[in-house]
Amino acid sequence: MGGLTRSSRRRLAALGVLAAMSAFAVGLVFLRFALSGGTQYANLLWNLVLAWVPLLLALFVYDRHRRGASRASLVLPLVLWLAFLPNAPYLVTEFGLLRVIEDMPVWFDVALLATFAWTGLMLGFVSVYLVQAVARRLAGPAAGWACALGALGATGVGIYLGRYLRWNSWDLLVQPAAVLRETAARFDSPQLIGMSLVMAAFLTVAYTMLYVVLDAALDAQND
Repeated sequence: MGGLTRSSRRRLAALGVLAAMSAFAVGLVFLRFALSGGTQYANLLWNLVLAWVPLLLALFVYDRHRRGASRASLVLPLVLWLAFLPNAPYLVTEFGLLRVIEDMPVWFDVALLATFAWTGLMLGFVSVYLVQAVARRLAGPAAGWACALGALGATGVGIYLGRYLRWNSWDLLVQPAAVLRETAARFDSPQLIGMSLVMAAFLTVAYTMLYVVLDAALDAQND
């Protein structure tokens, strides 16, 4: 560890915390399996895997940019990142399972779902933070914030597409015309507008709070 730079140590610490939180979430699911005798909430395990994808793509983009990669070479991984980004905060919507699954005490399921939701939010926000840093270095602070806020706004729509229309991220890549056509057909849907706006607003406020706190903490360390 002595040979690692300060930024490398921070990265390892951040990834370690996220991995530990993910492991705790997975442990809660398997504990639930053992206590309830069923496999309810098993879908959360796959959703957590998908929530890691945008972070891994953002790390790839961030590292490629730091090594001097051309802007053109970053386009494809950034498109993939944006397509998979909704999978991370999507875990927040799993609280709806509380209405239909009642084979365990509600406090246990609330703790389980909150763990997955928090982990998903952090995975998504860290990925946005990394991409915002790249955009800021390429085109300035305003472009960085435009990139972050635009991605969070699009994520609000993406969460709706996944929750209610059951589209997946790869569907947007494999059959984009079908996804866009169905979205356009529901463009005046109060459900689409309401959920997209509320989720986008929630994600924007939460991310901005995290960004400001993190920025202040880093400044305090540098004093």
